Amino acid sequence: MRDESGSATVYVLGAVALLAAVSFPVAVVANGFAVHRRAVLVADLAALGGAQASLQEQSVACLTAAQVAAANGANLQSCVLSGGALSVEVAIATSYALLPEVSAISRAGIRPVPSS
Repeated sequence: MRDESGSATVYVLGAVALLAAVSFPVAVVANGFAVHRRAVLVADLAALGGAQASLQEQSVACLTAAQVAAANGANLQSCVLSGGALSVEVAIATSYALLPEVSAISRAGIRPVPSS
């Protein structure tokens, strides 16, 4: 008769390794979605803050957008004021090497009224 003592340990270790192999990518993807949602919110805030300041000039609008983005943990990547609308792109760094940063784009401003 064979001694099978300790075989359950091997099965448990295999199950734990399989669980870790499956849960790590799921955690990375879930964190990516959460950071992207945050980046979208920060981009919206930066665009709104900058658009409010855009009544003065583009440099003031983009400076305001950069300050709002930085206050919310993001970096302003681009800022363009065109036709009364401010378009911004922000990026947030993540702690994963596979997903170093997440970016989002937002636009705020006045929409031209179509002529009738």
